[in-house]
Amino acid sequence: MYGLLGRKLGHSLSPEIHSLLCDYEYKLYPTEPENLDSFFSDTSLKGYNVTIPYKIEAFNRCDERSETAEKVGSVNTVIRRSDGTLFGDNTDYFGFSYMAEKCGCDFSGKKVLILGNGGASLTVRHVAADKGAKEIIVVSRTGEDNYENISRHYDADIIINTTPVGMYPNNGERLIDLSKFSKCKKALDLIYNPARTVFLLDAEKLGIDCINGLYMLVAQALRAAEIFTGKEIPLSEIDRIYDIIINRQKNIVLIGMPGCGKSTCASLLTKKTGRDCIDTDAEVEKSGKKIPEIFAKYGENEFRNRETEAVKSVSKLAGKIIATGGGAILREENRIALRENSTVIFLKSDIDNLATDGRPLSKDAEALKKMLEIRLPLYLETADFTVSVDPDPEITVRRILECVSL
Repeated sequence: MYGLLGRKLGHSLSPEIHSLLCDYEYKLYPTEPENLDSFFSDTSLKGYNVTIPYKIEAFNRCDERSETAEKVGSVNTVIRRSDGTLFGDNTDYFGFSYMAEKCGCDFSGKKVLILGNGGASLTVRHVAADKGAKEIIVVSRTGEDNYENISRHYDADIIINTTPVGMYPNNGERLIDLSKFSKCKKALDLIYNPARTVFLLDAEKLGIDCINGLYMLVAQALRAAEIFTGKEIPLSEIDRIYDIIINRQKNIVLIGMPGCGKSTCASLLTKKTGRDCIDTDAEVEKSGKKIPEIFAKYGENEFRNRETEAVKSVSKLAGKIIATGGGAILREENRIALRENSTVIFLKSDIDNLATDGRPLSKDAEALKKMLEIRLPLYLETADFTVSVDPDPEITVRRILECVSL
């Protein structure tokens, strides 16, 4: 009876969100432009949400629109009234407002920098203006304000990314060097996959308050569900559903010294959570050669190249248990990839308890000590939590599950 209209909807979370909000049928309707007439004339649908690239199209096809939709100039929620006419609303406005409030974002008197000039940017502009922003700058690739002259806006107080740059599957991309914006106190990204884009990771590193777009997605869905059903839904549902989805989405990544028990703990975590287990060393060995053989024949640099390829690939997945090689954190690009869509756990173990058999770089205690001196700061930089390794792996796993609230 309800659903989502868009062109490419393969990774949409909307059916899951609506199933958690209300008890009604909600399906995806991927539709090509030439089939829009047929879709909009389908009277079997009582209502639907609209996403890229049809929000303007929906606005134009509605017989009547809400005040918010008229102001923003786009429609993302449509209901078919009893007389067959279409009424359009814009719940993205409420969704972004909720997201900004969740981040403690006070627009009053602030300079706001919006990256991107698409439909989402339009909604963000109206919210910022209505909430008293002093100056709103929209940056695009070819506009008057673009990425070549963005330095004149280094005094921005709030920066909002409305572009798809950094979104799955193109993880790891960034538009700006956030460190140049010395006055920035809030960074908001409408992307929600991965959970932490490079833009947000940069913000975290700089101590800037930041938030991803999942709150906006859930909040706009709640308001749409209220329109569909005519019933009020408690706002507390937004946080509840956010927590459910973010926990399902994020991987659990284990990092730590060679021989600290990452693979053992990953296997136990799989049994306890039902999540698939992936070992990056095993991914490297899918080439047909064991790691000691790769070291011996091609050298460490070639192994690291293969490891980086494996790390970047598995880090894009969702809801997995990932055990990494001890040196996976040596490259910055790996550290970024591991953190984007995962909760990263550093398994801290005494050197005396580390296994060394079959490990090319950690054959003795002296080698391990030198290795730890180099790697410890990188483990701590990458990790969201540090867990002390217990001789009983069951205890270690229990500590990990406490960190990730599972």
